[in-house]
Amino acid sequence: MTVPNSTAALDRAAHLHPYTNARKLEAEGPRVIDRGEGVHVYDEQGNRYIEAMAGLWSVAVGFNNPRLVEAAAAQMARLPYYHTFSQKTHGPAARLADRLVAMTPEGLDRVFFTNSGSEANDTVIKMLWYYNNARGLPKKKKFIARLGGYHGITIASGSLTGLPWNHADFDLPAIPVRHVTAPHAYFNAKDGESEAEFVARLGDEIEALIAEEGAETIAAFIGEPLMGAGGVIVPPEGYWARVQEICRRHDIALVADEVITGFGRTGKLFACETFGIRPDVLVMSKALTSSYLPMSAIALSGEIYQGIADNSARLGNFGHGFTATGHPVAAALALENLAIIEEENLVANAAAMGAVLQAELGRLADHPLVGEVRGLGLIAAVQLVADKAARRKCDPEGKLGGFVFECAHDHGLIVRNIRDAIAFCPPLIITEDEVRDLVARFARTLDDAQAFARAEGLTAA
Repeated sequence: MTVPNSTAALDRAAHLHPYTNARKLEAEGPRVIDRGEGVHVYDEQGNRYIEAMAGLWSVAVGFNNPRLVEAAAAQMARLPYYHTFSQKTHGPAARLADRLVAMTPEGLDRVFFTNSGSEANDTVIKMLWYYNNARGLPKKKKFIARLGGYHGITIASGSLTGLPWNHADFDLPAIPVRHVTAPHAYFNAKDGESEAEFVARLGDEIEALIAEEGAETIAAFIGEPLMGAGGVIVPPEGYWARVQEICRRHDIALVADEVITGFGRTGKLFACETFGIRPDVLVMSKALTSSYLPMSAIALSGEIYQGIADNSARLGNFGHGFTATGHPVAAALALENLAIIEEENLVANAAAMGAVLQAELGRLADHPLVGEVRGLGLIAAVQLVADKAARRKCDPEGKLGGFVFECAHDHGLIVRNIRDAIAFCPPLIITEDEVRDLVARFARTLDDAQAFARAEGLTAA
């Protein structure tokens, strides 16, 4: 047997990748990313790319920040691991919990640590079931989520996710969840329907679902303030006000999933502030550590915490947690990451550079392939369509987006295609020159895509 020795060969022989066509990987091999610098990453051949997705929506402070490396190394040398079970703690976890309570929206009084957004949302489900059992509401177990929403990939959190490729052949949803219409007016509003009428219709849909299921059976409504992996969907004005009013009236907890939007992405510290949301539960990850190490956190309202605490006293403990819950190295790194975001004014930079990004992408709105440019702050998407006038999707959906994803690499740019929506979510440290460079590279990619679309018969153009 010949032993492969290159990184790509080793990977092809031994590695099953997430979100990847395994047979395509076997045939073509992986693109090996070797190092990072600021908003750029480099492959093994030395090719440089603007990482316009910040990895996976997550690297806030760039790909080689020495302060984070030093913070992790210092904590590794002092206390590389300890747990937070059985009334034990350590300095980094205690300080980070305190910091997050101070940072998050008013009314969120306690923090529980997990290791990923998926684990966090899985834990939220268990917490709310536990809480509702504790207050004598054992039927209150169902969730309302949105089609196109993304909340993770465990059995429970993957059930909340409203994307077909996350459910197909995984036998999901596996928990009681109902999915309602995404607040995406471009595709989901009816002809002639105003924005206010669209919001009213979506609210009425939620009300009808609650009437059908019974408010006494519904634990929570979960949503990303701005939907990320479903295509960067910015909700219309009034949407979150209507959702909140419905939830409060029916005693349904409101869970804000800020795994992507937290810590500055929309130009505010949290997107809850951007959209006027007062959540009962807030979920954080990704930019919490700039994904240098895995970590996530759940912030709970005082009311929910008190119910959980009372039940833990009745039962003898709160029987949930992970080996790495509140990991000291991850917590120390998160504290330093948050300090960098504050000291370097990266939330303000996201607002300023976000305005540039939205304006520059907006200049592409007249391109024959572009149906909609949408976004807020340093998160955006360009929707590719077959027919602009009819808002008709490409057939097959995703083929054009897949070409754009691959072709962008040839122009030194890493983006993400969500079917035929091309997403952008660069590091919060990005400069104006880098934003303009990013969009220029994408514009060249679009021109190549137009030729491809014509050759493949994908568009009306």
